[in-house]
Amino acid sequence: MHLGIPSPDLAWSGISLGPLTLHTYALCLLTGMAAAVWLTSRRLTARGGPEGAVVDIAIWAIPCGIVGARIYHVLTHWGDYVGPGKDLLEILYVWNGGIAILGSLIGGTIGAAIGCRRVGVRLLSFADALAPAMLLAQAIGRLGNWFNHELFGSPTTLPWGLEIPASNGAFPPGLPPDTLFHPLFLYEMLWNLLGIAVILLLERRVALRWGTAFGVYLIWYGAARVWLELLRIDPSSVTPLGLPANVWGALAAVATGVTLIVVQRRRHPEPETSVMVDGWTTADASAETTATETTTETETDESTVDEAAVDGSTRADGRP
Repeated sequence: MHLGIPSPDLAWSGISLGPLTLHTYALCLLTGMAAAVWLTSRRLTARGGPEGAVVDIAIWAIPCGIVGARIYHVLTHWGDYVGPGKDLLEILYVWNGGIAILGSLIGGTIGAAIGCRRVGVRLLSFADALAPAMLLAQAIGRLGNWFNHELFGSPTTLPWGLEIPASNGAFPPGLPPDTLFHPLFLYEMLWNLLGIAVILLLERRVALRWGTAFGVYLIWYGAARVWLELLRIDPSSVTPLGLPANVWGALAAVATGVTLIVVQRRRHPEPETSVMVDGWTTADASAETTATETTTETETDESTVDEAAVDGSTRADGRP
């Protein structure tokens, strides 16, 4: 008998509701997203941001982030989806796992830029409010990897090694069935939770504004992904110097974070007095949100009137 972290029964990977299946992996991701929206909203409004702005930005950022995460994963694991015996439709099966946080950063940034522009919030100010919330969302989301029996590393004899069934397609051939593996999902969860504390502590001691808090996030998360990727037994495609593609992506995140901090601290030695774009006020942002909601309601009402008119004319003609 040996110590180890058991993997949950695969029956817990999804909940069947008639013809529909709620995948635990997806529920973990959605819970993480909801937590991130809540925390970011609290932080942004505390800095003078308009109420509801984060939700308006999230409407753009989250879908773009999911698409970016999936595209990045597929491109860095091309052989898993393309080739003899492969089904291209599996590219769409996000519920089976396979999204890359590094890709979500790219896609999410594009979506957030659109959302911030619409509500008049500075993108980097929003990013600062988001920094610890991203780590919270990622920590919660990693639970989904545990339920899916994925994101484990090389074999280990450590007492917290992860038990993986030998029937798992990713189980390395030639190893005994009771082999334990590094629980990379757990390592990343703990690292992310520690990162939240680090960012909040630095914010108390140093003025992390103008995008510098997000720079710390990029450095913290990118540094972790470097060593985590080197422990994986299912690495992304290998690139020059024999390093997995995700390692290069993580190094790029670290470099971007360092550059962001250095450049922004030189450009903005002054305190950040507002998170709003010059010329915008919180009242303007609230008016924009109200106008959008009113337009949507008006379009819905007009559609209902038109349908009623069509229905009435049909009955007047005596047609079914």
